[in-house]
Amino acid sequence: MASVVEALARLGGSATWAELARATTPGALKAAVERGEVERLARGIYGLPSLGADRLAALAYDGVVSHLSAAAAWNLPLLVRPEKPHITVPVHRRPRPGRPVVMHWAAVSSDERLSRVTSLLRTVVDCARILPFGEALAVADAALATGRLTQDELEAAVTAMRGPGRPNAVRIAAAATGHAESFLESMLRSLLLVEGIDGFEPQLLVDTGGATPRVDLGHRSARIALEAEGYEFHGSASAFAADCRRYDDLVTAGWLVLRFTYQQVIGDPRWVIGTVRSTVTQRLAAANDRR
Repeated sequence: MASVVEALARLGGSATWAELARATTPGALKAAVERGEVERLARGIYGLPSLGADRLAALAYDGVVSHLSAAAAWNLPLLVRPEKPHITVPVHRRPRPGRPVVMHWAAVSSDERLSRVTSLLRTVVDCARILPFGEALAVADAALATGRLTQDELEAAVTAMRGPGRPNAVRIAAAATGHAESFLESMLRSLLLVEGIDGFEPQLLVDTGGATPRVDLGHRSARIALEAEGYEFHGSASAFAADCRRYDDLVTAGWLVLRFTYQQVIGDPRWVIGTVRSTVTQRLAAANDRR
């Protein structure tokens, strides 16, 4: 007779008591729970801890992982991981006691019940309902960048939306792009959009007369490049030299490069916006004077 852990693993990591009874004994199951090898999720429902807190919570409530927790499951970027799993259960499901979660009530498809996580499209839309504009835009940008979601699909979904969060979701669908390459870049772009600073294009290729470096956000008329600098360090001397050359090529071609760190974009957005706005005004005025 297989061990309880082996039996659960063969059943996909979770099972009812009736399913386990065919492969193990009540005593073995009780002992496995006491040792922490198996978790009792609800009456007659058991799972392996290796499934993770979010999926175990979904199984415990017979729901699906959703919203921020689903974004994490889809490897979409979040500013802050949720302290408690977000779980969606069918509309008419009555609340019941259990492990701490953030509960949502909505229709759940058969595919979502099978995978125990909301679809990529629904996850983006759900996040757009509850997250601030910048954070929701970063989720949408990253989802589009995977190639598994299209702009048309996103726009159609938010057009069909009803209820709280729709205005935010409509703005996000209109602004989202699959060209953004990082969470920080999306957050930086969101500051510009909120403040009405136009003209910046994500991942713009700049012709410097030789090389064509790509900048995170580029303003063609003002010749300004904005770079969102994360925590990453140059992996080698050659990578550092290439970055310096890229910067020098941009400056030589008449471009001004502004580099903003995570701490500045997230912690001091007013300064970031003020710096960009002043620089754009100065550069455009200087360009007009030369004409």
